[in-house]
Amino acid sequence: MTVEGPVLDRLTHRLSECSPDLLEEPCVGGRGTIHVDAVVNDLVLDLGGAPVPGDVLRRFCPAASVERNHMRLVMVACWLLHDPWFVRKKSFAEAALAWLSEGLEEVAGLVKSSLFVTDPDRREELARLCLAALGLRPKGESGAHAEDRLRTLNSVERARVISAMREKQERARKLREKMEQERAREAAAKASREW
Repeated sequence: MTVEGPVLDRLTHRLSECSPDLLEEPCVGGRGTIHVDAVVNDLVLDLGGAPVPGDVLRRFCPAASVERNHMRLVMVACWLLHDPWFVRKKSFAEAALAWLSEGLEEVAGLVKSSLFVTDPDRREELARLCLAALGLRPKGESGAHAEDRLRTLNSVERARVISAMREKQERARKLREKMEQERAREAAAKASREW
């Protein structure tokens, strides 16, 4: 996040204006109306890149229905990346394709794609994830502030922290149970010696 990008409010506002049509049924398993692969290819061309190879485009034509939310999120991210600020630069095609291909699956498994349009925190999260994937930080922010704010909003990071906390609590619960069992054994042994 060393290079200054666009103003964050511009991107979050753009997300709030995302057309509901982009959240329609993506083509998954041969069913659906939106050809995500075609949208991704058009975006890459608009960002100054070359046509996307077929093997890469196939990632955007999944067979499994569990990928629907992921493909909807890719569509929302394509809308965001079609902002004139990115298109005018003609230099983000490769980074954008990498992010669309590999950077959204985990968050799509945690958050409903429509929330990245309707919820202010999720809009900010997606805008910040996008900028970070492109090596940018919001205009007017330091790199440290941008990283800290992204960490605060990051759904994937939050899920990891919650999971780690649950594991810790489970270990503590098991330890308490073990200690209680040991105390009960000691009390029983003591009582039998006193008889």
